Amino acid sequence: MIISRIILKNWRNFSSVDVELGDRMFIVGPNASGKSNFLDVFRFLRDIAKPQGGGLQKAIKDRGGLSKIRCLAARRDPNVEIEVQLSDTSGKKPIWKYSIGIKQKGGGYRSFQPYLAYEKVWSKDKLLLERPDTADKKDEARLTETHLEQINANKDFREIAKYFETVLYLHLIPQLLRYPNSFSGQEISGDPYGRNFLERVALTPERMRKSRLKKMEDALKIAVPQLKELSFRTDEVGVPHLEAIYNHWRARGAGKQREDQFSDGTLRLIGLLWSLLEGDALLLLEEPELSLHSGIVSKLPALMSRVQSKKNRQIIFSTHSADLLTDEGIGAEEVLLLNPDTEGTKVQLASSIKEVIDLLKSGLSIAEAVLPRTTPKDSRQLLLSF
Repeated sequence: MIISRIILKNWRNFSSVDVELGDRMFIVGPNASGKSNFLDVFRFLRDIAKPQGGGLQKAIKDRGGLSKIRCLAARRDPNVEIEVQLSDTSGKKPIWKYSIGIKQKGGGYRSFQPYLAYEKVWSKDKLLLERPDTADKKDEARLTETHLEQINANKDFREIAKYFETVLYLHLIPQLLRYPNSFSGQEISGDPYGRNFLERVALTPERMRKSRLKKMEDALKIAVPQLKELSFRTDEVGVPHLEAIYNHWRARGAGKQREDQFSDGTLRLIGLLWSLLEGDALLLLEEPELSLHSGIVSKLPALMSRVQSKKNRQIIFSTHSADLLTDEGIGAEEVLLLNPDTEGTKVQLASSIKEVIDLLKSGLSIAEAVLPRTTPKDSRQLLLSF
C-alpha cells in the first residue's frame, strides 16, 4: 500500500497542496522551500498513530505547538488540514482516505489546546467515520484526541493506523552514531538521526541481521575501497559495534576499524542501505547524497528501484544532487518541484510544467530540466555580499 495523493492546507510552508504521489518521488527545491517540512507531514501522521508515546497532542507539542505548524500565510481560515489517500499501487483508485482538520481556541479550561475541527475516514467510497459526532458534541474534550490513535475506536480502519505506525525516516548523522554519549538532552522520538542506530541493529533478530549485513557488505565492497568484511560485534560490556575489516599492506593481516573510525560517507551509506532493507513501509530520506562520491550517488535511483521491484515499497526523498537526478530512469511524474512564494510554497509535479516537458523531449535529463528552476535568482550576488 502507498500514499497515492496528499492534500494539505496551512501545513508549515504550504498554504495549499494537492498532488498525486507514485512509488518513488524526488522532492527538489531551493533552500528553505519546505522539503523537510513536506516529509514531516508523514512523520506527523506516524507520531499520531504510534501505540506508545504517540497521539495528536504529543505530535503537535514535539513540533513546538500548533502555531509553529500553521503556515504563516494562513489568514481567515487558519485550520491545519491534512488528507491522504492510500492505494494498493500508484495509478489505482484509493482504498482508504484519512483526513483531519486541527484548530485551536483560547480561553477556558483547555486554554490554547489544539483540538480536532474534524476527522474523517473513507473505505473506498464509503464514509466510515465523521467527527465531530454526537458524543463529541456532548463532550468536547474528546476532540483533543483522534480516533486514529485509539485502539478501541479505530477497529474499522486499523489498517491505516498500522500503516502510519511503520513509516520510516532515518537521516543518520555520523557524529551522533560515533559518540552517542557525548550528546546530552532529551531523545527525539523515533531516533531520526541515528543516535541509537547500533541498538536498533542489535535488536534485530540475529538471522535477519546477518542477512542484511551480508547484502550491505557486498554493496560496501564496491563503494568503499579496500573494505573486505562488515560485521556486528558486542564488546566485553555488551555495547554493540559495527566492525569493518580492510585489506591491509601487511601480507598476513587486515586492518580492523569500528564505527567511530568510519568515514562520514561510509556511515551515511550504511544507514541508507539498512533503511532500504528494513521492512516494506513508506521510507522517507533526506538528501541521501550527503558525503557520498558522485559515482555512488548516480547509482542510488537504480538501487532504490531494485529494492522496490522486490517489495511494494514507497520511497520519498529530497535532494539537491544533479548526479542523482541524471538517472535516465527518472520520469517527470516522479519529481515534485517546490517554489517558495509570499503566499506559501507551491508544489508542482514536474510533468505538469510544459517547459520541463519540452526540455526533456529535447534530450535533457531531469537534472538539467528541473534544477535550474530551483536556483535562487540572485545567487550570482552571493560573492558580492562579503
